[in-house]
Amino acid sequence: MASGTVFNDANGNGQRDPNEKGLMGVGVSNGEAIVETDPDGRWQLPVTDDTILFVLKPSGWMTPLNAHKLPQFHYIHKPKGSPPSRFPGSKPTGPLPKSIDFPLRKQTEPDQFRAVFFGDPQPTSQTQIDYIANDVVAELVGTDAKFGVTLGDIMNDNLSLFGSLNRTVALIGIPWYNVIGNHDLNFEAKLDEHSDETFERIYGPAYYSYDYGKVHFIVLDNVDWYHDEARKRSAYRGAFGKRQLAFVKASLARVPKDRLVMLMMHIPLTGTGDRQALYRLIEKRPYTLSISGHTHWQAHQFIDRGDGWMGAKPHHHIVNVTVSGTWWKGAKDERGIPHTTMRDGAPNGYSIITFDGAKATFDFKASRFPANHQLRIHAPVALAAADVAKTSVYVNVFAGSEKSTVKLRVNGGKWTPLKKTIEPDPYYVQLHAAEKLAKVSPELNPARNSYHLWKGPLPINLPKGAHLLEAITRDMYGREYTTKRILRVE
Repeated sequence: MASGTVFNDANGNGQRDPNEKGLMGVGVSNGEAIVETDPDGRWQLPVTDDTILFVLKPSGWMTPLNAHKLPQFHYIHKPKGSPPSRFPGSKPTGPLPKSIDFPLRKQTEPDQFRAVFFGDPQPTSQTQIDYIANDVVAELVGTDAKFGVTLGDIMNDNLSLFGSLNRTVALIGIPWYNVIGNHDLNFEAKLDEHSDETFERIYGPAYYSYDYGKVHFIVLDNVDWYHDEARKRSAYRGAFGKRQLAFVKASLARVPKDRLVMLMMHIPLTGTGDRQALYRLIEKRPYTLSISGHTHWQAHQFIDRGDGWMGAKPHHHIVNVTVSGTWWKGAKDERGIPHTTMRDGAPNGYSIITFDGAKATFDFKASRFPANHQLRIHAPVALAAADVAKTSVYVNVFAGSEKSTVKLRVNGGKWTPLKKTIEPDPYYVQLHAAEKLAKVSPELNPARNSYHLWKGPLPINLPKGAHLLEAITRDMYGREYTTKRILRVE
């Protein structure tokens, strides 16, 4: 059995001093069970020789941060250390300490706050970390967001770069939580429990939960590493597993039904094999939201009975925009950074979610563009008068969803609704073809279907000359964004 105390670290030195009181009712977990501290702040939990113990940060309190702004909320118990690996895990920790104490400090947490979400920074080299620094991190310095989260694929297999990226992201100046992705694993591992040893050494447990304001956040590990006998090699698949789901159940049991539960993972829910077991845990709650990365395209999914969800209304799952876009590919701009447009035609970037009690508002932020850059018109620069009638105009609304509307008008005329379509964005198709012809290296990945694309015809009577195209979109929150483009008829 392991035991210890959760205490009010009033002076912030990380040690329990004689005048610092224990905190009652704070959750502590061994990755499966959760116990609450007694009136003196004491807790006790069973452990194995491979256990990470961690405190569940309550609202109004904060764990210490290390020099990289990473929350320090856990204790690793691995008496024999991690198995040998190309990228080191934990050194032997020896016997359990007499008391494992978790310090917390008071902090003010408003009901309305913002958080930043990175999908797949995925650098392969220091050069790509420098891309991240100047394409994304620099513009976030000074943000009013309360914390950030990277939704997995922090790295692109080279785990020796964790430290360099952490130092870079820390410049933003806010606490930063991390989700494990398939490119953050120790690929030499034969068992799933050994695949995250390096991640654990640097970030702590691969799944955990914490509260901020009136929102309950759950970080999930749905990257299951297994040995594929048919192909005689190890591989990954989307799964949570029974032990993690037991933790989620225990964590949710401590959360009032009127609170928003925000689940954060790497692989989208619809790509996770045992997702319906998770649905059973959350579908009776009125306020849930989830977010993932992994795909390198942006989408809002509303999961319903067609996928086995039995809640009163569909569950909103966000497949987040990625920092690395199309894996840092494409022609370089004047800064020497690839445009790395995502395969669905949306720019690379990140998201900012505003939480307000049980409500959450999603904002797509394109790197190196102003915040109102939310859509793009794709049409020819010039076309013959005879081709007007057979030419379609496309509008890519980067954070668009089935709940968005999009309209187009020409020369200030009547607004005409456009029809949502699921197909590759012709803007990206043309970009890919042009860069391939120009032998830009590394070559962009082929286009894939976009889930936020609208199209419609031009007015058939457009005379020769220049014409102003304007598009307007209204999102699921009732906000409107516009963009313009000039088309010339010859």
